[in-house]
Amino acid sequence: MTLPLPRPVFDANASGKALGDLPEWDLRDLYPAPDAPEFSRDMDWLTSACTDFAARYEGRLATLSADELLACVQDYERIDITAGRLMSYAGLRYYQNTMDSERAKFMSDAEGAVTDATTALVFFSLEFNRLEDAHLDALLAANADLARYRPVFDRMRAMRPHQLSDEMEKFLHDQSVVGASAWNKLFDETMAGLMFKVEGEEEELNLEATLNLLTDPVRAKREAGARALAEVFRQNVKLFARVHNTLAKEKEIEDRWRKMPTPQTGRHLSNHVEPEVVEALRNAVVAAYPRLSHRYYRLKAKWMGLERLQIWDRNAPLPIEQPKLVDWAEAERTVTEAYAAFSPEMAALAKPFFESGWIDAGVKPGKAPGAFAHPTVTTVHPYVMLNYLGKPRDVMTLAHELGHGVHQVLAAGQGELLSSTPLTLAETASVFGEMLTFRKLLNEAKTPAEKKTLLAGKVEDMINTVVRQIAFYDFECKLHAARAEGEMTPDDINALWMSVQAQSLGDAFDFMDGYETFWAYIPHFVHSPFYVYAYAFGDGLVNALYAAYEGGLPDFQAKYFDMLKAGGSRHHKELLAPFGLDASDPKFWDKGLSMIAGFIDELEAME
Repeated sequence: MTLPLPRPVFDANASGKALGDLPEWDLRDLYPAPDAPEFSRDMDWLTSACTDFAARYEGRLATLSADELLACVQDYERIDITAGRLMSYAGLRYYQNTMDSERAKFMSDAEGAVTDATTALVFFSLEFNRLEDAHLDALLAANADLARYRPVFDRMRAMRPHQLSDEMEKFLHDQSVVGASAWNKLFDETMAGLMFKVEGEEEELNLEATLNLLTDPVRAKREAGARALAEVFRQNVKLFARVHNTLAKEKEIEDRWRKMPTPQTGRHLSNHVEPEVVEALRNAVVAAYPRLSHRYYRLKAKWMGLERLQIWDRNAPLPIEQPKLVDWAEAERTVTEAYAAFSPEMAALAKPFFESGWIDAGVKPGKAPGAFAHPTVTTVHPYVMLNYLGKPRDVMTLAHELGHGVHQVLAAGQGELLSSTPLTLAETASVFGEMLTFRKLLNEAKTPAEKKTLLAGKVEDMINTVVRQIAFYDFECKLHAARAEGEMTPDDINALWMSVQAQSLGDAFDFMDGYETFWAYIPHFVHSPFYVYAYAFGDGLVNALYAAYEGGLPDFQAKYFDMLKAGGSRHHKELLAPFGLDASDPKFWDKGLSMIAGFIDELEAME
């Protein structure tokens, strides 16, 4: 999964040798090669297994005994593993080079074949949801192995009021490859192919390279990068507006048919989180804008000797910051030692990522932007993707994605259906890994300037994770509400973007002409509507957890590992109870926000 912002990177040729040997994925743990007989064998097996599953169980779920229903669920899980393995391999190859037409075709063909095969399974959740509650409760009481799947069943049955006829659900399943999925590919391939002519640069740069300029120590370079981004986004804004209009309208139509009360409902259901919990988080963050982002950016303007910040100053290094290139060996050592200081077990879980081809770190032409950790399937292992260019923030990205990977390894013990963690909890281990790494670096800081630089960097990352993502969430809420009223022009979308940017960033900023189009490159709006609040949820949750850890909560490490091992098998209330925390308490979010405010207090005290 991606980070709140694509972490800025630049052309690998600029510093590749200085970074040392960057690891690349070895995808052979999934399949030896795209033309390997194992891939064809599994695709053939999937087709026949889905057909056999439907022949064996369709129309019969209500007649199955507890033991028979358990066998049915386990058959479904085996199918899920094979389908996930096939698509993980095709998808990871594609993300290594989205501009390679062979890889794009291979993924599209695989997606089409898997979609065709699994159409036969659509009946399962629909028919399961028609089981009477009393009947299902009796089956679960009769078989403890079946009862273990109750969290899966609860999430499925949360959709009962919103499911359509069997025929309509099958149509939507088949149609998906030319619906949202196709628009997602158009967005990805367009973004990967954009090139930016930046004043002062000899060659055109891709998106990642241009975004990287926004963190350059030289202000003129930052401005040149920002203006190049604005110009290319302006040239393509009609296309991006079409993508957003189409996806938002498609979602509105499906939501209307499913009788979803709000555009956000589907995301809340999939996250297994109550709408009022998300609303409490959103309101707490918005109320905190003045004491977080507004206050911090006024401080930053002062440090930079500016009366007003421009948008290209938002992620600028501080004037006192010494440019530093962190080679891969040092990055690995820093994160591994931070993990080991918390728990040797955590460092041991991270080790194979570095040694066994589970990380793809270098920046390459056509490679997908940003960073993510993909869990693949529980019978293999996760893969981490980075665009590593040796900046200190890239080390934090490594700590973040490695946290995801460790979480996914631990949760795999739950099995395929129970391992997947709702988004609201999926950021826990990643943000916690970042915090461990940050605390290690802060403790090792040798000068006040170094400490100030680290603290400021952490505050900026937290503002990007909390304030910026809630502003993104508000933008999406406004966008989907506006689309329900009719087609949006690019100017309409631009205006919505600027309304949340000014509110969230505060009065220290001026906004250049062209910044109004910067919504265009955010992939979450396209791939996963309303995903973004999960980042703020995760940051607030981790801040509260870390406070419990620092406070000496007994057996914290054991409780923490139990939480990660639970995967998606328990609700957030149950998972947080051992730490004395409750995310449904509106005051809970103030604990996490207070940690950010406390860091800003420290920075103010250094003046």
